[in-house]
Amino acid sequence: MIRLFLYECRRLLWNRFFLGLGLLLLFCGWQVLNRATIFGVARTAPFSPWSFGDYLSRMLPFLWIGVLLLLSAYVTPQARRTAVLTDAAPMPPWQYAAVRCAAVSAGAGLFLSCCLGEAALFYQLCFGWHDWETLLAPALITLPPPLIFALGAGWRLSRIHPWLTYVWMAAPAVWTIVPLPEPLGLLDGSLFTSLPLALAALDPAVLDPAFSLPGSAWLSQGLMVIAGAGFLLAGSIRSLFSA
Repeated sequence: MIRLFLYECRRLLWNRFFLGLGLLLLFCGWQVLNRATIFGVARTAPFSPWSFGDYLSRMLPFLWIGVLLLLSAYVTPQARRTAVLTDAAPMPPWQYAAVRCAAVSAGAGLFLSCCLGEAALFYQLCFGWHDWETLLAPALITLPPPLIFALGAGWRLSRIHPWLTYVWMAAPAVWTIVPLPEPLGLLDGSLFTSLPLALAALDPAVLDPAFSLPGSAWLSQGLMVIAGAGFLLAGSIRSLFSA
């Protein structure tokens, strides 16, 4: 299993396509940091959890599409022809599915590391600031849940029809156009721009309020994790019983 995982990672991640996606992500991130984050959001510091969360929300559509582009490598006609050979191999099909999902997750982790590392470099170069532990909460709550959901739902949709994976890539365009309810405000970043102002209004002496989110936001992010993991687990179980 480990050898197969390393092979899939090398095949999926060690190529010009992945490198190009990574460079494009870094370019977009640097533009966001220099054109939006540097000014801060809602009258907070550029390195506050609120401004950092806004940066993450702005990067989420690029990460969402990047993860699904990695997933699409397994639903191309060539990959589906290869699947005919792997299905005939001694290893159960569900193990192949699990290894490939793990390879895509590794790629998503690298994308996420690039996004966070670039922000860390930006804060160090521009402000000499390095209190990274204060940014841990917005990093964990903003990006992993929707990316897990994107991967799980995308994996399930690709089993229905390969082109649905590309349709699923358009989801960020929807939430950037359609106003979202407060529980989903981490997707479009609206919570990061509205909550600091609301908290500051309660205590005008506090210019940069402590980071806190409503329970509905935490619940919605948790449900995304459960749904994404459920889609992945359901696909593995289906492959297990079809083996």
